[in-house]
Amino acid sequence: MERAARIKETFERNAKAMALRPSLGQGTAKTKVTLRDGLTCDVEDGNWKLVVDMSPKSGGDSRGPDPGVYGRAALGSCLAIGYTLWAAKLGVVLKKLEVEVQADYDSRPNHGVTDDPPGYRQVRYIVTVESDAPEAAVMRVLDQADASSPLRDDFARALDVRREVRVTNPEPRT
Repeated sequence: MERAARIKETFERNAKAMALRPSLGQGTAKTKVTLRDGLTCDVEDGNWKLVVDMSPKSGGDSRGPDPGVYGRAALGSCLAIGYTLWAAKLGVVLKKLEVEVQADYDSRPNHGVTDDPPGYRQVRYIVTVESDAPEAAVMRVLDQADASSPLRDDFARALDVRREVRVTNPEPRT
């Protein structure tokens, strides 16, 4: 079975299953981040193990990409995967697809230099598509995928983010 047909079949099978049993599409994802040393973090999510760090100019050791790289990569890859899923479902062949994520930032709030909100000022993504399909068909794919992209939505709206703290004190050694 060709790849696009397999993707379409899987996409439609999962959609049908979730329509019949909504709980199949709901859950809680868990990622554990452990500070190794300095600013280096070890990240575990299921079988995946990643390293996050900062550059030396930010006090890190460059043992891995910084958190912003992973955030932008998450958004860009979620969009690219969504475009591919919807293209398969709608029968539009994408010969080449690229998503470039650009984020304007201001590091001053991270360092207590200003009371402005920390984080990105604006996030943009540029989608480059090569396809023999009519532009209207390509735009239908992109629009449908954007409308159903979980990470695009996470970036675009405020989320209810809650913190829980667990402070432990190891027993003193005697």
